[in-house]
Amino acid sequence: MILRWAKWGVMGVVGLGLVGGMLFGKDAISYVKSSARGVRTAVKDSVPVEFELRRARDMVEEIIPEMHANIRLIAQEEVEVAALKGEITKSQESLKDEENKIKTLRVALEQPRVEYSFAGRSYGRSEVKEDLEARFARYKESEVVLTSKVKLLDSREKSLAAAMQMLDKTKSQKRILENRIEALASQYRTLQAAATGSQFQVDSSKLAQTQKLIGEIQKRLDVA
Repeated sequence: MILRWAKWGVMGVVGLGLVGGMLFGKDAISYVKSSARGVRTAVKDSVPVEFELRRARDMVEEIIPEMHANIRLIAQEEVEVAALKGEITKSQESLKDEENKIKTLRVALEQPRVEYSFAGRSYGRSEVKEDLEARFARYKESEVVLTSKVKLLDSREKSLAAAMQMLDKTKSQKRILENRIEALASQYRTLQAAATGSQFQVDSSKLAQTQKLIGEIQKRLDVA
């Protein structure tokens, strides 16, 4: 049964296509597109303005959860950027301290001695050299790590600034949309009020008749 209905449906579509082709020729497709466009326009125009305004307000309200999500992401990024700044500060202090120790060892090795005394302990020349080489290697590695952290900080700060700028822009656009919707709602209320006012009709002839009757009554009273 279903196959039969499907068959008749296909045949109907084909038949309509053939008839349209015979009647309109090459312009058949254009007629179909224009008809479909006209139907869409008619359906859209039939939607009440109140519904469209409500839908516009709902669409604006849907922006709020996304804004809140972005605010949370921005707050998290600010915390991470602050933590990264703290790490960089500590690394810079550590490098400065290590640099001072390396300079101390170099100055000490410039003096040809068998033993050197540091913090109350004695070290042989070979031990001091090994310590100096190890410290210098660690210093260079720490310097590379610090450089990468500084670059990362710069990148994250730029990204954070762009995100905050985008959030401010979204807030501004949201306010503009809200104002435009309220302006349209006000314009629609004005049109409604004008349309309602045009429905009130007063029969001027009845006013004239009433005025005439009052005049006649006044005359009778004056005669009496």
